[in-house]
Amino acid sequence: MTLILHRLRGNTMQSFPSETEIEKSIDILIHKFNVPSQLFLAMVGKESFHRMNDVLTAMDQPKLTDERLLRTLLVSKGADLFAGSDDATRKLRAYLLKQLDDETLLRLLKRNPIKGKRIQSPSYVPNALAKKKWMPGSVWPRDFIKTLGLPLIFSGVKNAATQAKEPIMDIHPRKKVPPLVDYQVGLKNRMLEVLRMEGDRTRCVVTLPTGGGKTRVAVESFIDWMQPRFNEGKYMIWIAQSQELCEQAIQCITDMWQNREFPEALRVYRYFSGAEVKPNDLIGGVVVASIQQLYSRVKKEDEVLDELLSNCGAMIIDEAHHATAMSYEQLFLRARELTDNQLFPICGLTATPGRSNEETVALVDTFEAYLIHPELPEMKKYNDNPLRYFREQGYLATPNFLLHQYGKKYELTEDELDGSQEEVHTDFLRVLAEDEERNFHIIETMRNIPEGSSTLVYGCTVEHSAFLSMVMNALGRKSACITGTTPKSIRQMHIHAFKNKEIEFLFNFGVLTTGFDAPKTDHLLITRPTSSIILYEQMVGRGLRGPRFGGTAECNIIDFSGNIFNHGQPLAYARFVREWDLEVKDSQMEGVRI
Repeated sequence: MTLILHRLRGNTMQSFPSETEIEKSIDILIHKFNVPSQLFLAMVGKESFHRMNDVLTAMDQPKLTDERLLRTLLVSKGADLFAGSDDATRKLRAYLLKQLDDETLLRLLKRNPIKGKRIQSPSYVPNALAKKKWMPGSVWPRDFIKTLGLPLIFSGVKNAATQAKEPIMDIHPRKKVPPLVDYQVGLKNRMLEVLRMEGDRTRCVVTLPTGGGKTRVAVESFIDWMQPRFNEGKYMIWIAQSQELCEQAIQCITDMWQNREFPEALRVYRYFSGAEVKPNDLIGGVVVASIQQLYSRVKKEDEVLDELLSNCGAMIIDEAHHATAMSYEQLFLRARELTDNQLFPICGLTATPGRSNEETVALVDTFEAYLIHPELPEMKKYNDNPLRYFREQGYLATPNFLLHQYGKKYELTEDELDGSQEEVHTDFLRVLAEDEERNFHIIETMRNIPEGSSTLVYGCTVEHSAFLSMVMNALGRKSACITGTTPKSIRQMHIHAFKNKEIEFLFNFGVLTTGFDAPKTDHLLITRPTSSIILYEQMVGRGLRGPRFGGTAECNIIDFSGNIFNHGQPLAYARFVREWDLEVKDSQMEGVRI
């Protein structure tokens, strides 16, 4: 009963099977049902299987036996082992159903009928049920797993309707949060000063390194500015690039409002991920929106969006370096039409390391904005490199930077960079993902990371991330992989397990760059090269929160781009190293510890 309560607490279920559940599953699948190894092999993929064995052989590790392969699958896929509609998964489900007697099969079919089909012969049941839509955690998967005697975790995790986020919420006051630190107080005062001075004409760009609390400062500043305006039916529109960043902003807004002694509730509108807000719900408040949904509604001339823009009291743009895109141009054009070209205060937030950063300067010029940056003590000491202040005071972690430079030299061509010359083309990333010598060194590096560490890994492709994760599981180092198609419930549980040190390695490609918070991350592996300093700062920023903000004193950044050049120049890591004033340790140096 204790185990069940732990699993179901908060309407969620663990995504990783316990050792007891793994052993039980191996016994049932291999020894009771004699599942052919070809079925497990098909789920891994023959190419991946052979590549994994090649890596294990090179490391003097035994090759994958049937049992070890199944164990790797059980850990890697977790609750989703039997989920999906691909051919390999359906064949596994069909094989297991064929091991049941006719009476059990017919009872199973009766409880889980197939719409539009009347099947009377037991011989037709396994293939028919194997193709039945698998909705994780629902009735059919649970019945399938229970009938086979497997641990219930493998029925999957249900995205219950009760877990869905409501498009509207009212936040009530009364909750204490830690006070702003000195530089954050100064930043807030400067923002309010500009707002009081410029009013509706305010245009500002706030720059603060990732982990410095720019969301918190911006929310607190604009909540104070907007509070009397909310009662007039005005809206504060907060724009972010992803669902994760939107939810992060809502949590911060909730904390700030509850920390105040305002007598009234604050209405917050979710305007992202397709959430619908109805005209009758509009009474003023905070709108947290994705630019994707705003752009879509602009094109549809949506009446709710028109109402929000017509009565906007302030707009805050997170990750403001995106604000020069066409989607923002169309949004501002529509806002100007609705406000007789008067607009409203606009504030951009950007996590850039210094005031001379050219991306920040370009952004300020574009919006003709005030640049607001933290005023630090001993400005002469920190003027050239303000990041030193944040590190010395413990607000940011101190990066230990290790650069891998082995292997053949890659010189990027025009075709291997995108049109903006800021990102490496996916074709080249796929070439790197298949570089077996490079992969061997990546895996060997991960094996040398002390057990119990929390390591975030950026792969070259989705497939590369999944492959590396599976290899580490085969080596007995518990890992998970998150991609853009990972269901939200599974993604949240993987992240939760990572934060709680239930898994050591969390792999991803292009997912965990923003809106992801794991303060105790102590190792970052960047196997994906990039020419974009913004993307690079977003990746390394996941591990740079310092002890005064609940993070770590140091973070080990291990980059595998030392042998990749763009027109003879190193990639984005070189600028990061220069601006952070870091000592670069060469992976080839004897005695360098990870």
